[in-house]
Amino acid sequence: MDNFKFESRHKSVLLGGIVLGVVCLLLTYFTDDALHTRFWTNYLHNASFLTGVSLMSMFTLSAFLVAQAGWYTYFKRVWEAMSQFMIVGLVLMIPVVLGVYFGWHHLYHWADASEVAKDEILQHKSSFINPMWYTIASVGVVFLWWFLANRFRALSIKQDNNPSINNGEHRKQITIAAAFLPIAGFTSALVIWQWIMSIDAHWYSTLFAWYAAVSWFVTALCITVLLLIFLKGRGYYPKINTSHLHDLGKYVFAFSVFWTYLWFDQFMLIWYANVGEETVYFQTRRDEFPLLFFGNLIINFLLPFFILMRNDTKRKVGSMAFVCIVLIFGHWLDYFLMIKPGAMHTAHAAMGHGHHGAEHAADHGHGAAEAIGHAAEHGSAMLAGFHYPGLLDLGTFIGFLSLFLFVTLTHLARVPLVAKNDPYAEESVHHHIEPPYSEIF
Repeated sequence: MDNFKFESRHKSVLLGGIVLGVVCLLLTYFTDDALHTRFWTNYLHNASFLTGVSLMSMFTLSAFLVAQAGWYTYFKRVWEAMSQFMIVGLVLMIPVVLGVYFGWHHLYHWADASEVAKDEILQHKSSFINPMWYTIASVGVVFLWWFLANRFRALSIKQDNNPSINNGEHRKQITIAAAFLPIAGFTSALVIWQWIMSIDAHWYSTLFAWYAAVSWFVTALCITVLLLIFLKGRGYYPKINTSHLHDLGKYVFAFSVFWTYLWFDQFMLIWYANVGEETVYFQTRRDEFPLLFFGNLIINFLLPFFILMRNDTKRKVGSMAFVCIVLIFGHWLDYFLMIKPGAMHTAHAAMGHGHHGAEHAADHGHGAAEAIGHAAEHGSAMLAGFHYPGLLDLGTFIGFLSLFLFVTLTHLARVPLVAKNDPYAEESVHHHIEPPYSEIF
């Protein structure tokens, strides 16, 4: 079948998931503390996570094209469709941006001018961590990503009607891909620093942008695997074989190990230096969020490492589907742990219990546990939603993920599933890893 038909039953399931997410967000808002900390952290968490996954879809596509790889060409439309979510992510981030200006939320300690005025560290960082740069990252940079991805997709579709392998559309795609790689590489760090790392405004890590981006990348690969299994099971992509699945599995395995390397390296270097402003980040998470801190390593490293180490496991649908589902949830938990503790400290300071701010509270022993205790006095949720995801948090994630899949499948259904007239089309169709494996997985 040349075109994917987005059936009404699939739309209904995803729309149901979106409605569930909206309901969970609303319930979180109306049952939250006075500052709505859980609501805003959940919103930022899911919007930033899936926007990053969309970015990595285009980044992966660009990297393979520039490297003159051919094995992925047969299903590259899946990545093209996933990349189109970036414009939705931009729209989703606008309320967070406005909240920085108008005080709708207390996600960021640096957004409070009165706190910055009495905080020497924040004053030194204010030339970069400020509303203007946050807006540039959230709107300007994300729009640039989407613009390039949209232009790339338009050229890919136009190439379907040009039978010549020397057509200009392919060369223009290579040009866009070559430009996108450094642009995305450098600006993704800017976005990650603004969206995520600046939540813990006193803390910094030179490895954090790599660490957070690899989390996006592994998740993008896992969603790709699950979408291909879904499409293959419904008669689409008949020429996808176990070799394609195996190659995707190798990338999931390799970058799960790389993620772990960054996890350990970031932790080890900060622990070894023993600088108070840096170690407090990990001390808080290790001592007060041990279940998530150590569970993060088990889910995102040990499980894929031992399951995908064997070659034959990477060719099995059941094993790959299981690992990918767990890893999507695992890296979502990773972002949960990046966001929740710092935002909770900031909210605690905003309630009037801080000394000179959230990080000062942590430095003086007023950690997340005490913050929750004080928040409880103001009627906020206690452990669920901060120390571990509650049902409302999981429901919100289902809603955002359903929106991501709905946008992806909508774009996938608008054009032929297989890109025509691509110079690497034949190589991709006949992609096999010796010894040859079955055409059907």
